[in-house]
Amino acid sequence: MDYQSIEFGLEQGIARITLNRPEKLNSFTAAMHGELADALSRIESQGARVLVLTGRGRGFCAGQDLSERQMSAGAAPIDLGHTVETYYAPLVRRLHALPMPVVVGVNGVAAGAGANLALAGDIVIARRSASFIQPFCRLGLLPDTGGTYALPRLVGRARAMGLALLGDKLSAEKAEQWGLIWECVDDDAFEARLDELARHFATAPTQGLAATKRAIDASLDHTLDQQLDMERDLMRELGRSADYAEGVAAFLAKRAPVFGGK
Repeated sequence: MDYQSIEFGLEQGIARITLNRPEKLNSFTAAMHGELADALSRIESQGARVLVLTGRGRGFCAGQDLSERQMSAGAAPIDLGHTVETYYAPLVRRLHALPMPVVVGVNGVAAGAGANLALAGDIVIARRSASFIQPFCRLGLLPDTGGTYALPRLVGRARAMGLALLGDKLSAEKAEQWGLIWECVDDDAFEARLDELARHFATAPTQGLAATKRAIDASLDHTLDQQLDMERDLMRELGRSADYAEGVAAFLAKRAPVFGGK
């Protein structure tokens, strides 16, 4: 597939997706969703060990391109539930299920579905000049793309309600302070930090990191006993991995480990 709305690359275990509609602040279209789905299929099948997701230009993603939602007089209402079920929900599910870290670099404004796309990442960093906005309330809607799931879990009910019901802009610095994202980075250091994280995860024990993702996500709905059982089962599996053997051997030999992601 020739991509028009995104840029995609995969090299040395690092998959990179850059949303590439800068003139529209990388807002979503059906075509962009199709390209993202294709790129994720390539990532799942081609041995990537980390995904880096960011945007081109001055915005990360401004959410849905509303020019695709214009209704002519007398036309039937657009089925937004179909849009969520067909595009946004599968995208969030696939990012959560990827057996590798998903690093999101928020290079500018992240609004609506774009903000919640960012929150679907595992490690989220943002330029200090970036911001997060949940503008759904201004359109008579609710935060989709996993927004109503992620927000209260990341920042608590009170802050989630304020963000969702008021739609105020949240700075990257405050997003870090609230625990919405991992790190706020000075603009001139942003690209280097994103590359540093990509290189780190490309040489890390990928299976262990994937299992960590699964366990932490599951813990939100598990009892303590269920979580302890899951930890037991995953540790049993990881204890048989080549990366664990390499980690132990490297520790005993007092050398840096060389993980193969297996």
